[in-house]
Amino acid sequence: MTLTRTKAQSIASHLNPEARAFIGGEFTDASDKATFETINPATGAVVARVAHCTGADVDRAVSAARRVFNDGIWSRADPEDRKAVLLRLASLVRAHKDELAVLESLDSGKTITDCLHEIGNEVANFFQWYGELADKCFGKVAPTGENAMALIVKEPAGVVGLVLPWNFPLLMAAWKLAPALAAGCSALVKPAEQTPLSILRLAQLAQEAGLPDGVLNVLPGMGETTGQAIGRHPDIDIVSFTGSTEVGGYFLRYAGESNLKVIGLEMGGKSPFIVLDDADINDDLIEHAAMSAFWNGGQNCSANMRQLVDAKLADEFAERVIARAREFVLGDPLDPETSIGAMVTAEHQTRVMSYIGKGKAEGAKLLEGGEAIGPGCFIQPTVFAGLTPDMTIAREEIFGPVLGIMPVKGMDEALRIARDTEYGLHASVFTRDIDRALYAARHLPCGTVSVNGFSEGDVKTPFGGYKQSGSLARDNGTEAMEQYLQTKTIWICTADPRGRN
Repeated sequence: MTLTRTKAQSIASHLNPEARAFIGGEFTDASDKATFETINPATGAVVARVAHCTGADVDRAVSAARRVFNDGIWSRADPEDRKAVLLRLASLVRAHKDELAVLESLDSGKTITDCLHEIGNEVANFFQWYGELADKCFGKVAPTGENAMALIVKEPAGVVGLVLPWNFPLLMAAWKLAPALAAGCSALVKPAEQTPLSILRLAQLAQEAGLPDGVLNVLPGMGETTGQAIGRHPDIDIVSFTGSTEVGGYFLRYAGESNLKVIGLEMGGKSPFIVLDDADINDDLIEHAAMSAFWNGGQNCSANMRQLVDAKLADEFAERVIARAREFVLGDPLDPETSIGAMVTAEHQTRVMSYIGKGKAEGAKLLEGGEAIGPGCFIQPTVFAGLTPDMTIAREEIFGPVLGIMPVKGMDEALRIARDTEYGLHASVFTRDIDRALYAARHLPCGTVSVNGFSEGDVKTPFGGYKQSGSLARDNGTEAMEQYLQTKTIWICTADPRGRN
């Protein structure tokens, strides 16, 4: 599934993206008419001037969301009705995948190939999967004596705030929005200020699919204004946030200072890629090593930049990873031949380059890349060798196309170094011994362990982190639906009917 460069550019030339907020079923300017620019990081061109929502706009959206939730037109609808709307939305996403992919590529600098795959396949599948799940979530009957019946039922939690990152704009919207809608909640979505346009187009499609007005509201804006207003709002029941650990901490503070709303967090990572001494250094392993670090330009919370390779294999591994890194193509994100797009902003490009500078200054050996490329916010795929556990690039999340090789002596040292981090999101382990693989998986404190391949799982498997990578909440799987449901006990006292006249 791809587009030619000519076709993608043609679509781009005819786009007129909606840039107003979506509140109560209508597109509207921010209450104070404020706007901000969203920039194409591959060219520096302004894509649109977008409504900058403030607390007043959040208040309007919460009122609309609460009103429709209390009315029950969605929250108490038959689950089959919610299912039908979500299935129609999935079909509309597939029908408009080319337009959505081009819009997201322009807004984010992501390659058109990645955008098309994520939107046409994964985004649509998420709405379909949770739509199908809507009428398959059952409560329970607890065992009691004959004088009672105990029903355990699930109810939609209320109004939820969904705060999104910029690295997978529409995919992360689907991760959160699909289960929230399937559960019967009303939602406020705050896209990242860098990438607001594709979710605004999705709001149009959701309305076309039959989603009642007020159930979905989209509020573009800055984290310190729009995001904080959502976090502090006293009539929002749940916030689900994906982004940095620092900002996740802010949402916990906002909850404590407002209404103690539930906060679900999926945050940063420093995920290890472990190659044990019996692994085959073959094409498949090298492909996973390279993609785990360079996919989406390394702008991925589960990126396996920290590659812990048994010392006996480290030289061969480095040689082959360098060769693969040289095959990546930087360039126009709308060209399907491009395999790494732009960093999302010039500011982020500078941040990643500062980490590359720290790596060189602290003694890591630069083997490949390491240069910023312009015009546009591009960075070459970068490979370091000779990492030690105390180096900055071995400890802090870089969020760019940087791969670091750290030689280790045996599985015990690999696991010790892998665990020595404040994060716990993801890990990959390569070995031909299933017992060693399972041992490693059980001794890595993280939310996902991938064996003999780099993978985050799929829609059926929960995704989230231990430690400072997340909370007990999970995206994906049936576990995601649980985030947006309250559990209620209904205790019914009964009597023996034989004593009645």
